[in-house]
Amino acid sequence: MLKEILSVSGKPGLFKMVSQGKNMYIVESLLDGKRVPVYARDKVVSLGDIAVYTETEELPLATVLNNIKIKESGAAIDMKSNIQPAELRTYFEQILPEYDKDKVYPSDMKKIMSWYNILLNAGITDFEKAEQETENTEQEEIK
Repeated sequence: MLKEILSVSGKPGLFKMVSQGKNMYIVESLLDGKRVPVYARDKVVSLGDIAVYTETEELPLATVLNNIKIKESGAAIDMKSNIQPAELRTYFEQILPEYDKDKVYPSDMKKIMSWYNILLNAGITDFEKAEQETENTEQEEIK
């Protein structure tokens, strides 16, 4: 499921890919449901391709989102607009104790937390299971 969810630089929120054209995608905002074109010049990243640095390896974003879901008992994160970097680090240590403190910045943490809330509000809550099903389907198609 996260492979279909996109982050587009310069545009707030997350988007679901609806259609693909020659030099553009048509995406639908998870915030307000509006459809907009995204062109080849825009930087587009699938959430399924994002990983978080840890001391030993890179963990997929789905695992981090699932850890947040477990910590918050499936509820949204109560985020203040003026949250301090120290508070972000403390929160992130609770959900991912082995995260790389040199490579994961407070802005990254805040973005992941806001993505979690957006996905939750859009009804997307099965992060890891959906990723495993997608991988299994892709492997069956290869066979």
